[in-house]
Amino acid sequence: MDAFNRGDAETVDGMFEEHGVLVPAPGQPMTGDARRAAQKHLLGFGLPMNADIRHVYRADDIALVLIDWSIKGTTPDGDEVDLTGTSTDVLRLGADGEWRLVFDNPNGTA
Repeated sequence: MDAFNRGDAETVDGMFEEHGVLVPAPGQPMTGDARRAAQKHLLGFGLPMNADIRHVYRADDIALVLIDWSIKGTTPDGDEVDLTGTSTDVLRLGADGEWRLVFDNPNGTA
């Protein structure tokens, strides 16, 4: 959350495994440059994200994390933004001891 709210695209991208998947809209999984572009689009709103972890389920080096989130406010361009959802995320514990996103689906089961 801290990196997102600072607008730090590099750190946000570093939270993903190399081939990690972001699903910014239902049915639109993205990796690589497309994933980074979608992340930058959200960061471009210049609005903070609020999030509350609902559940964390862990099995060895894999975790399923459910997060209620929202981005609300007025962008620097004057556009109103009101986005909310429950994210379904899958993370893997790396050999370096860091958890990284394998899947980030901000629209949950959609």
